[in-house]
Amino acid sequence: MSEGTGAGPRTSLYEHVLRLHEQHPDGPLPRGGEPFPNDPPRRGRRPARTDRRLAGADAAAVLDRYLAGDAHPSALVGAFRELSVPIHPNDHLAAAALRTDRERVRRTGRWLVRHGPAEADVLVGLALLASDWDEDDIPLIRTIGLSALTFGPLAAAALQRRRGGADALLWLGERVTGWGRVSVVEALCRVGGERARPWLLRRACDGDFLNAYFAGEVATAAHLHHAITTGSDDALVDHTGRLLVVLGCASGMGTTLGGYPPARAVVEAHAGHLARQAPTADRFATAVSIASDLAGPKAVAGATREQRDDLVERYRAVLDRDAWCAVVRPLPADPGDRYAWLPRAGAALGLRAFGA
Repeated sequence: MSEGTGAGPRTSLYEHVLRLHEQHPDGPLPRGGEPFPNDPPRRGRRPARTDRRLAGADAAAVLDRYLAGDAHPSALVGAFRELSVPIHPNDHLAAAALRTDRERVRRTGRWLVRHGPAEADVLVGLALLASDWDEDDIPLIRTIGLSALTFGPLAAAALQRRRGGADALLWLGERVTGWGRVSVVEALCRVGGERARPWLLRRACDGDFLNAYFAGEVATAAHLHHAITTGSDDALVDHTGRLLVVLGCASGMGTTLGGYPPARAVVEAHAGHLARQAPTADRFATAVSIASDLAGPKAVAGATREQRDDLVERYRAVLDRDAWCAVVRPLPADPGDRYAWLPRAGAALGLRAFGA
């Protein structure tokens, strides 16, 4: 898209995201696609209203005036430049969309997402599409959702309203990280159903600390308890371990081991499956983290202190095997290494690999 400005042609954000996706088709966009080509630095923008109930009201008023007429959507370009447009679903913008003709709302939303040169333009377009359910919009929404830090929440909200949206959310789940991943995974927990269950059980947690916001939802929506106690494969067992680690440190962010009712049964199943897996450094570290939580003061739903101590011993029996010790003894002693915490935690558990 080219809009006549003194600065010359302006690239639509959709084209910007699509170009980056073509360069990185199977993974996240570098830096989530940011900075955007036409937007000023965030620090220079007007701060949001202090009363959160009014967030989006100014933008909705602009939309109301536009939707009441017959101007082309391009008339909205720049109209939101000085306004704070929410990145999450917003009642004011949704109400503006519902106050007028659905077809006009759809045309405007599609145009702003496809051709909008600025973040605010695209956000308003997504807010309009999030009020609708037309399946034809899925490719458009899915693509702009790749820039997930900014557009992920509204893209996820729009996709979960559409038949076939779960497939698009799964596609995004393989290509977004950080806060955008939180929005996508939470949407899959709500609407993914059986189609999303295998992915949620094996791929939802990517190791980011933000996984704590959705780990409990994943465990519940994907019926983790049933899956891990009735069958196993390495991907399921490894991801279950990651979920348990996240639940162990999710206080203040999401569900914890103390707030997840099947926690004891899931830990027991994981310990049993771990004993039959091949040793790796990642599996060793995961088991140490889980055992440390069991040995510590944090609550574990359904487990007495005696049961927790027994589970710690089950993990220790696996980790003290010669083959398991061998995978961690060569690890570097670099304080910046991701396993730097492991020797101290392992020694606290009395593991052979760390001199016990």
